[in-house]
Amino acid sequence: MTRLSVEMLAADTVEPITSAGHAQLGIAVLAGIAVIVLLITRFKLHAFLALTIGSLALGAFAGAPLDKAIVSFTTGLGSTVAGVGVLIALGAILGKLLADSGGADQIVDTILAKAGGRAMPWAMVLIASVIGLPLFFEVGIVLLIPVVLMVAKRGNYSLMRIGIPALAGLSVMHGLIPPHPGPLVAIDAVKANLGLTLALGVLVAVPTVIIAGPVFSRYAARWVDVQAPDRMVPARASEDLEKRPGFGATLATMLLPVVLMLAKALVDIVVDDPANMTQRVFDVVGAPLIALLAAVIVGMFTLGRAAGFTKDRIAETTEKSLAPIAGILLIVGAGGGFKQTLIDSGVGQMILEISEDWSIPALLLAWLIAVAIRLATGSATVATISAAGLVAPLAADMSTTHTSLLVLAIGAGSLFFSHVNDAGFWLVKEYFGLNVGQTVKTWSVMETIISVVAGGLVLLLSLVI
Repeated sequence: MTRLSVEMLAADTVEPITSAGHAQLGIAVLAGIAVIVLLITRFKLHAFLALTIGSLALGAFAGAPLDKAIVSFTTGLGSTVAGVGVLIALGAILGKLLADSGGADQIVDTILAKAGGRAMPWAMVLIASVIGLPLFFEVGIVLLIPVVLMVAKRGNYSLMRIGIPALAGLSVMHGLIPPHPGPLVAIDAVKANLGLTLALGVLVAVPTVIIAGPVFSRYAARWVDVQAPDRMVPARASEDLEKRPGFGATLATMLLPVVLMLAKALVDIVVDDPANMTQRVFDVVGAPLIALLAAVIVGMFTLGRAAGFTKDRIAETTEKSLAPIAGILLIVGAGGGFKQTLIDSGVGQMILEISEDWSIPALLLAWLIAVAIRLATGSATVATISAAGLVAPLAADMSTTHTSLLVLAIGAGSLFFSHVNDAGFWLVKEYFGLNVGQTVKTWSVMETIISVVAGGLVLLLSLVI
């Protein structure tokens, strides 16, 4: 099986930065994470700076020379950005084309025209899951909020009955399904097969999003019975357009990278011969870089030109899509640097050695570590990246299938109980006009349900495949 193309450079070029004992390493990890948490929550420092300082603090607490800690951090940052930076950029361009061309509005309006009454929460899950494939979580929320509020107003629905399914669809895509940054970095760290991880991720995501979305929304609507706030309804992109892309063309463009990556995984399984020409072709077209690049190029015609955009307008849209992801790229890169510092300090090996004496399954351990970092830092992406670095040695003797399940276990744990140190918590609170208690009873509980259900499904799958 071919793997995500960028291997961790440190495997060959970076020597361990310290040979400290287990106790000192354990204290160093806790201290490093504590520094990151304190800087983010108490001093409101940007996550990029917090991760950079925390990585250096981890090396210092572990007794490493500062120059070696710096090399580990910069190596991890560079290899992480090299592995996923271009993919994040391509995803941002595709998402911006989708939003600005009115393609997202077309999908929303088409699905809503076919749904009504009890089917509406299910329609919202479908809309959010489809739109959430190429979009970052925060972008997806901004895109879907007008739709959620409009549907709740027009249909006189409880806001939670409509909003929770939409949020569940976005969150599950963000945590479990590549090409989102967290899953991509985890795939790179544990050397998992991307296509297989994508296929198993979809298998886990479907029942998870049903339980956390339409099913849980019934109870959330009883606990927090609020109406949509008028002040939060922004204008939709397509209101300023004379025309917009068709439903079929838009949907095909959004699903193109997923189809190409899944096709590659299927050919790898069926053919399983690196010398076979068919497999070699699909190894190229199904690579994440080519799959997303193809979707972007196709989208310029099926989305941009279909909406009447000129070449200059398409170029402007592309340019505007890249600026907002600078922070995301830096955070993901710094998270990779922190992960590499963990690896080079010997923490991953320490966990491997200690876990040999434990009866806890590796997948459950990965989930628990991701949960702990998520609760501490508030960031699902930071939790995924850090946990992947910690448990990467556990994947060495795993089968290809179980390595992919390890990625999903980490992703599931990274979504556990969003609270006041998570930007997503405040985003949901403000957009839906909730107070802190209402946000906890709806959004935070929904995130916990996603994490527990997805984690449980991963463990069940590990018993049968």
